[in-house]
Amino acid sequence: MAKKSGTEDSVYKVVEVIGTSTKSWEDAARVAVETAAGSLRDLRIAEVAKMDLKVENGKVVAYRTRLQLSFKYRA
Repeated sequence: MAKKSGTEDSVYKVVEVIGTSTKSWEDAARVAVETAAGSLRDLRIAEVAKMDLKVENGKVVAYRTRLQLSFKYRA
């Protein structure tokens, strides 16, 4: 198969992270991505794998969002 000029094959690594927030699932996801971006370079995709809640005494006290993050793998 012929390659188009200017394109290259790439490999991506996927890691799982969990963000937490007292505000919302969206905020928990944002916290996870922004924190991971501090040590992972070239983040590409964040996929929500699972969302859950921490409950204490019948009240929601925290939102947790589990994400699968992909970034370009460099050997």
